[in-house]
Amino acid sequence: MSGTQPYPAPQRSLLRVITCGSVDDGKSTLIGRLLYESKSLYEDQLQALAADSRKSGTQGGALDFALLVDGLVAEREQGITIDVAYRYFSSPTRKFILADTPGHLQYTRNMATAASNAGAAMVLVDARKGVLSQTRRHAYIAALLGIRALALVVNKMDLVDYREDRFAEIEAEFCALAQQMGLPAPVCIPMSALRGDNLVERSLQTPWYQGPTLGQWLEATEVDEAGAARQPLRFPVQWVNRPSEDFRGLAGTVAAGSVRVGDAVVVQPRAQLARVKRIVTYDGDLPAATAGQSVTLVLDAELDVSRGDLIADPASPAEVADRIEADMVWFSETPLFPGRGYWLKCGPRTVGATVTRIVHRVDIETFDRLPADQLDMNAVGLVELTLDQPIAFDAYDLNRDAGGFLLIDRIDNETSGAGMLVRALRDADNLVWHHTQVSKAQRAAIKHQKGCVLWLTGLSGAGKSTIANRVEQQLHRRGCHSFLLDGDNVRHGLNKDLGFTDADRVENIRRVGEVARLMVDAGLIVLVAFISPFRAERRAARALLEAGEFLEVFIDAPLELAEQRDPKGLYRKARSGALKNFTGIDSPYEPPEQPDIHIQTAYMSPEQAADCIVSRLIAAGLVVPPSAARTAATA
Repeated sequence: MSGTQPYPAPQRSLLRVITCGSVDDGKSTLIGRLLYESKSLYEDQLQALAADSRKSGTQGGALDFALLVDGLVAEREQGITIDVAYRYFSSPTRKFILADTPGHLQYTRNMATAASNAGAAMVLVDARKGVLSQTRRHAYIAALLGIRALALVVNKMDLVDYREDRFAEIEAEFCALAQQMGLPAPVCIPMSALRGDNLVERSLQTPWYQGPTLGQWLEATEVDEAGAARQPLRFPVQWVNRPSEDFRGLAGTVAAGSVRVGDAVVVQPRAQLARVKRIVTYDGDLPAATAGQSVTLVLDAELDVSRGDLIADPASPAEVADRIEADMVWFSETPLFPGRGYWLKCGPRTVGATVTRIVHRVDIETFDRLPADQLDMNAVGLVELTLDQPIAFDAYDLNRDAGGFLLIDRIDNETSGAGMLVRALRDADNLVWHHTQVSKAQRAAIKHQKGCVLWLTGLSGAGKSTIANRVEQQLHRRGCHSFLLDGDNVRHGLNKDLGFTDADRVENIRRVGEVARLMVDAGLIVLVAFISPFRAERRAARALLEAGEFLEVFIDAPLELAEQRDPKGLYRKARSGALKNFTGIDSPYEPPEQPDIHIQTAYMSPEQAADCIVSRLIAAGLVVPPSAARTAATA
């Protein structure tokens, strides 16, 4: 009728769903066929698909539905999925965002990224191959990332003649798997994605199957859209909006709960209380905002609030801690060792983090929890983290946004792993740093010097200990107070429990770095003569000290020269196989890229090397003349 307004269409729920599983299980074909059957393709897309199928398809000129989602050239050439491909389609009652994730082991990080935003997962299995290791890994990661609605799609049933016994065998194995992971019983669907069996319409090829089609399962899967809104307020501050001196707002997205003008809030981690004065948007002020809305909050008090702080409900605040237990999925080719430092990014907040302990790793075949001293690429485990400052967080199973994080390499900014915060380690609450009355500068000044670390690194036989001895002798003659930490000597006591695996070498250097820091606090010049083969550990040792207190000294000798010297006969043992994990032979050495001092012992005597190092100490002002030291002590 003229002049009347149509009734608004009912709000359709949104389901984010991923396809996952092993290689060549037919994930891309499934999504492409689903888009085709749901009439979600335009005419030009069908024409392009037909042309691409003739050119790059694998179906003899027939429509190759995998090409709808395999967009990269490399994907089409190899017939595999590399990157995550997202596709949107809808039905009369629901909207869908489908994520096609890669099955290859080296692209597990892409699958985990997609799963972190999904509410349901379709786990595909090739009926000929059954449940594989990668199937188990993807299902476990999906469960770890909070997905509770799983459908097992037993694909390529046409290639096993639609045998009911084969389907029942795979169904029983996967249901037992889901029970081990603590998941509800999954829906199991026999299917041929290529032929469309049990995709949208029930197939005549499987009269023995009485369950839902995949389309029916997608329609019926429950999604708790209002769940986030029912939780306590969580508002991570993404930006402090200060366009003028008259306005100071805190911009971000409501991650959970809701907020109204006049509500009391707490700003964490510093536990500052205030009330919401205004809720500002581009289109004007709002009386309230709920989960998912991007707004700017104006508080009634001038508080020290910055990016990464969390505005929360004071009646149900988030946890605050600097020691946390977390589930970890490791992505990097470089293993995770305890003691290495990373950046931890949780929402908009980024802090320094060290993995202090690997509690266990998970055996993907059995889901047993096994002791571990490292996590290799694509491994899953439980770790303990120590942060350089407290953060406010929720456990991941309560709030994905406030409990998920990334670990980022401090040097190359590579995303090394993804984690889910489990709980705060309460014993950390009882540990308080005791501040002494005599400062580090005062202890050093009375010794007429400044405390520092000379970190001598290089191959065995390069001359580290010999040169360190010469340097300490020169310092002693100048009246300096020093101490030499030698690799062999330390392993007789402090580190006698450590071997020579990569994990033990990391822990060896971590302990020595901590001891060296305490000695610098005592005002000593500390000489550290260790192979210390890994750059990451040397960087971590430097990070413990203030700027100018750490000098990396590369005692550089070619491997051939070091072997010729071989003062302890270690190279000979390593070459014969009697000594395993020996640096330079069967264990790597990572030379410094930009050492503070570079000593090439092929061209310098130990005395010349010592002269060079002491000269640098004097030039850097680390050895202070007595008159200057007395003045500093008096001040």
